[in-house]
Amino acid sequence: MTIQAPRKKFIWVWLLWLVGFYSIWAFLVFGLDQWGAVTEHWPIALAMALGSYAAGSTPMGGGTVGFPVLVLLFDMPATLGRDFSFAVQAIGMTSASIFILARRQPLAWSMLFGAMFGALIGTPLGIFFIAPYVPGLLIKVVFAVIWASFGILHLYRIREIAGHSGMTEFDENWDFRVGAMLGLCAGASVASVTGVGIDMVIYSALVLLCRADLKIAIPTSVVIMAFTSVLGVVVKNLSTGMQPGVYENWLAAAPIVALGAPLGAYIVDLIGRKPTLLFVAVLCVGQFIWTCSVERHTLGVAGVLMAVGAVGVCLYGFERLRAWGAVLVGEAKEKQAAKTRLAYLAEMSGQSLSQNPYPPQGRPVKQVEAADVS
Repeated sequence: MTIQAPRKKFIWVWLLWLVGFYSIWAFLVFGLDQWGAVTEHWPIALAMALGSYAAGSTPMGGGTVGFPVLVLLFDMPATLGRDFSFAVQAIGMTSASIFILARRQPLAWSMLFGAMFGALIGTPLGIFFIAPYVPGLLIKVVFAVIWASFGILHLYRIREIAGHSGMTEFDENWDFRVGAMLGLCAGASVASVTGVGIDMVIYSALVLLCRADLKIAIPTSVVIMAFTSVLGVVVKNLSTGMQPGVYENWLAAAPIVALGAPLGAYIVDLIGRKPTLLFVAVLCVGQFIWTCSVERHTLGVAGVLMAVGAVGVCLYGFERLRAWGAVLVGEAKEKQAAKTRLAYLAEMSGQSLSQNPYPPQGRPVKQVEAADVS
C-alpha cells in the first residue's frame, strides 16, 4: 500500500482556504443580513465546538455530535440531522483535509482513491433510491446502532488498535478494489441515510484488515468523509434540496468547524489519539442509550431488543473483519519470507551452497513508520 508524506509543508494553502471561507461567510451573514439567524442558533455552534474536534481527531465525523444534538436534544427531524451532517462536514472535514494534505501527513492512498470512486457512485444512488424510503425513526436507530458498535469496539480493542505501527503492505490493486467496494456500500447505505459513517467504515478496514497506524488511518478517514460530504451537499442541492433549517444551523456552526476540525487534527498529535478515541467511544455508547430511552415507547421492548441485537451483529462483523485481517497478514508474511529466500538463493548462486546451505528466515512484513515515510 502506497503511503506518501513529503516533508515539505504548505500550511499557507490552508490559511488561504480559511481567508476565502471566512470572506464568503462574512458576506452571507453581514452582507445579506443573516446575523440574527446565527445568534438564534448559537447552541448548535457550541455543540459543534466539540463535534469539530472529534471530526479532526477521530474517524467519526462532526455529524457524530451534530446529529444527536439536533435530533435528540432539539427534537428536530432525523432528515434535518442527516442533511446538516453533510453540510457542516463539507466545511469542517474539508478544512481538516486541506490541513492534513498541507502538512503532508501519510495517507493510505490506494484505498482512499478506491473509496472515493465507490462513494462517487454509491452516495447519489443512496440519496435517490434508499434514503427517501427510510423512516425518521429508523434513521435514528441506524445511527445509534452503528455508532454504539463502533464505540464498544474501541472500548475493548483500543490497546490493540492504538498499538499498530506503520501498515501491512498488500497489493495496491487489491487495496483499491476493497476501498471501492466499501465506498460503494457505505455511501449507498449509512452515509446517504445518516450523513456520516463512510469514514468509520474505511477506518475499520485500515485498522482491522491492514493493521494501520492511527496516524495513517484517521487522516485517511477524514479525507474520505470530506469528499462524501461535499458530494452529498452537491447532489442534495441539485435534486431534492436540503431540509428547511439546515442553512441557518450551518451559518452558526460553519465558522466553528472550519477551525475546530483542523485544530483537532493538530492537538491530537500532541496529547495522543487513545484518550480522545476512548472519550468519543463513551459518547457513542451514551447516545445509543439515550436514543433507546427517548424512543422506548415507540420502539417497545421488542424494538429495543432488536437494536441491542443489531449492535451485536455489527460487533460480530468487526470481529470477522479483524480475523480476515489476521489471515491476510499471515499470508503477506509468508510471501515476504518466500521473496527473501529467493533473493538469498540468487545472491548465493555464484557461491558454493555447501558453505551455507540454510538460507535465513524470512523477515516479517514490512512496517512503514509514519514518521519515516518520504
